[in-house]
Amino acid sequence: MPNPMLLFTAQIVAIMSVLLLAAGYLKTDPRAASAKVFGLMAVFVVFYLLNGMTNSNIAPEFRIDLSSISILVSVTTSAICGLFMIYCFLIFQEQQRFPITLGAAFAMQVSLDLVLSLLNLSGGEGLSGGSALLATSMDILQLVFVGFAIYWTLKGWRADLVEDRRIFRWFIIGVQGALIFLVVFLENFFIPGGSSSNATLQTVIVMTIAVLTLGMLLAAMRFDFVSLSQAIRKVTEPAAETELEGGEIFDVDTFNRAFKDGRLYREAGLTISMLAKKLNIPEYRLRSFIHKQLGFRNFNAMLHEYRIEDASQVLSDRESQNLPVLTIALSVGYQSITPFNNAFRQIKGVTPSEYRKQHLA
Repeated sequence: MPNPMLLFTAQIVAIMSVLLLAAGYLKTDPRAASAKVFGLMAVFVVFYLLNGMTNSNIAPEFRIDLSSISILVSVTTSAICGLFMIYCFLIFQEQQRFPITLGAAFAMQVSLDLVLSLLNLSGGEGLSGGSALLATSMDILQLVFVGFAIYWTLKGWRADLVEDRRIFRWFIIGVQGALIFLVVFLENFFIPGGSSSNATLQTVIVMTIAVLTLGMLLAAMRFDFVSLSQAIRKVTEPAAETELEGGEIFDVDTFNRAFKDGRLYREAGLTISMLAKKLNIPEYRLRSFIHKQLGFRNFNAMLHEYRIEDASQVLSDRESQNLPVLTIALSVGYQSITPFNNAFRQIKGVTPSEYRKQHLA
C-alpha cells in the first residue's frame, strides 16, 4: 500500500500547480480562447484528482466524499481529452477553422457520457450490454481526440518560426499527450475498474501529474507567463538586421528582392530549408529573420500572404478575367484548389470568385 501521506501531498501539489498555471495564463491574456480552454481543462483535471481521493484505497483521514456531485465529476473528467484536442488546435493551428465533425463528436461524447453516468447511477450493479458497448465506444473516441491533438501539435513543426514554441510542441507530444493517452488507455481498457481499484496505478498517475504540472509551473515562472497562443516564450526585442558570414547584411530589402521580386514563393512545396539554401543563409537565421523582421510566426502563413497577394492582383486584372481560378492557384504555388480557397478566404474574407466579381464589377 503506498504511503497515504505521500499520495495526499502529491495530489495537493498537482492540484495547486494546475490551478496556478491556469490562473497565470488567464491573467496574462484573458481574451485568448486557448487560455480559456486551458483554464477549463485545468478545473476538470482538478475534479479528476479529487475523484481519486474518494477511493477505498485512500486512508480514511485523507478520503473525501464527492457522491453529491458524482455525475458532474464523471462528465468533466471524461471531457479532458476533448478539451486537450481543442487546446492544441488553438495553439498550433492558428487562423484555421476547427473541424465541425470533431466539434460535434466531442459534444456527442460529453452528452452520452452524461446519459451513461445517469444510467449507471440508477441502474444498480452495472450497465447493460448495449450501454457497456456504448461506453467503450466513448472511451475509444477519447483516444481519437488525443490522437488529433498530437497530430496537430506535430503538424507544421518545421514551419514554426518561434524556437521556444517548436520545443513546446515536443513537450506537448512527448509528455502531456502521451500521459493523457496512457491514463485513458490504462483506466478504460487495461486495468478493470481503473485507478480506483489499483492503489499502485493511482499513485503512479498522481505522482506523474504532480511532477509534470510542477515542472510546467516552474518553466512558466522561468520564461514569464504569456498566453498559450504564443506558447511559453521570452519576449525579445527584434534585431535591426541579420549579418551573414563575410559581413554581408541580410535585411528586409535584400529578402524582398530575392523572395518577392524573384517570386520564389511560387515554387510548389517550398519549405524553409529549401528557401534557406536558395538565399544562401543558415536556416536558423532565416527563421529568426522572418519571425523578428517580417512578423510571421509560421513559415506557411508567410507563404500564404505572398501567394494570396499575387493571386488577388491576377483576379482583379480584366485581362485575366477568363483565366480559371485553379490555374491562378497553381501559378502562385498551390498544388490544389482547396488550400488556396481556404487561405484566400482567411486573408481576404471572401472566396477567390467573389473577390474577382467585386473587383471586376
